[in-house]
Amino acid sequence: MSENRLKARLEDRIRLTGPMSVADYMTACLADPQDGYYTTSPEPFGRDGDFITAPEVSQMFGELIGGWVLATWIAMGTPDPVHLVELGPGRGTLMADLLRTARLRPAFLAAVRVHLVEVSPRLRARQADTLAPLNAPLSGTLTGAGMAAVTWHDRLAEVPAGPTILIANEFFDALPIRQYQKTPAGWRERVVGLDATGALTFGVGGAALAEDVVPTGARDAAPGAILEVSPASLAVAQELAGRLVSDGGAALLIDYGHLRSAPGDTLQALSRHAFADPLAEPGKADLTAHVDFEALARAATHAGAEALAPLTQGEFLLRLGLLERAGQLGAGKDAATQERLRGEVERLAAPDQMGELFKVLALAAPGLVPPGFERRGK
Repeated sequence: MSENRLKARLEDRIRLTGPMSVADYMTACLADPQDGYYTTSPEPFGRDGDFITAPEVSQMFGELIGGWVLATWIAMGTPDPVHLVELGPGRGTLMADLLRTARLRPAFLAAVRVHLVEVSPRLRARQADTLAPLNAPLSGTLTGAGMAAVTWHDRLAEVPAGPTILIANEFFDALPIRQYQKTPAGWRERVVGLDATGALTFGVGGAALAEDVVPTGARDAAPGAILEVSPASLAVAQELAGRLVSDGGAALLIDYGHLRSAPGDTLQALSRHAFADPLAEPGKADLTAHVDFEALARAATHAGAEALAPLTQGEFLLRLGLLERAGQLGAGKDAATQERLRGEVERLAAPDQMGELFKVLALAAPGLVPPGFERRGK
């Protein structure tokens, strides 16, 4: 095996400046300009990559999200223009399937401005290739008023002001987390340092987590328990909520995670569709952590937005018509096609697959209830 350059640099950094936070370690592994996973991996997505996301499982996922976007736009009063934003668009598959469904409403195509928030030049190029076949139908031939070209941004803050519909599928799970371990002296930050042989290892540092910010579900945790906090995720949620409050619109956040804040070590590495040691090969595997949806909702509501009652992915897709869409696609088709569609439905919605692990949270401007959701307490 060739030398892992990022690992060598991280070890040197720790020898020089001391142990680093889990958040700093994740950031280096995923976004290092020379050796980070997302900046160097030739193809992280799909069956030939390291993991498969829902849009890669079936076209039905993106098509149903497209229907949700159209219905949300109508519920917003059909603003023109409207910004359609995707955070972390992967290969562009979700946006391509979504826009194909959007052709059902030419007025939406005339009004929409597409914005992809992506920092990787490699993935931007792949997204452009994926969306290229849609250039003709999105050029105005249906309406006489062309849709603005797709625009790429490094950050959400670069997207122009105005009514917004935002999609974030498996985006928050890759944002860095800080981990804290329960000790007799309270919650202390977990760090990445070096063991006696010079290898990367986890340890406990001196930085403390204030007791008044410890979630209720973690206050009676046993010694050794791990609590995860993602300041980066909360900052994005607050920024997004502020945009929805000021400009109007809604956001759909889909990811694997938990509905209630609670202790648990969920940091994981994925390589070739298998779990790996997060410290073994920095930059060579995808690092993620489960999303705390309660914390995201709390951050958004503090910024003034509506946080609708969250759903499991299975329930959400069934509400949008997953079974009906599968029936349409399979009508009159051969047995192999129908079996494939049944398999895709199971993968997306079954409780023992993606249906329960993945959750869906909708954020919205005050007073707006996006389709498929209800206000909390209903």
